[in-house]
Amino acid sequence: MMTKDLAYYLNLRYRVELIPDEDGWAAILPDLPGCVAAGDTAEEALALLEDAKHGWFVSCLQHGDMIPEPQTTTQLT
Repeated sequence: MMTKDLAYYLNLRYRVELIPDEDGWAAILPDLPGCVAAGDTAEEALALLEDAKHGWFVSCLQHGDMIPEPQTTTQLT
C-alpha cells in the first residue's frame, strides 16, 4: 500500500480558479476548502496559493485530517 505523504499531495494537479477583483487577484483551490490566496497580480496570487496549499497539506497531515484528491485538472479562469 502506498503512503500518501506531503510529496504525493504536492504532485497532484488541483483545479485553480483565478479571479480578478478591484484590489488585484484571488486564487482558489475549490477542492481544498479554505485554501485561498490574494495578490496584486495574477502571478503573485498563484505563488501565494502554492504556499497556502503547502501549509494546508501540512496541517491536514499533522492532524490526521482527510485530504481530498483533485476532482478536475488545473485551469485558469
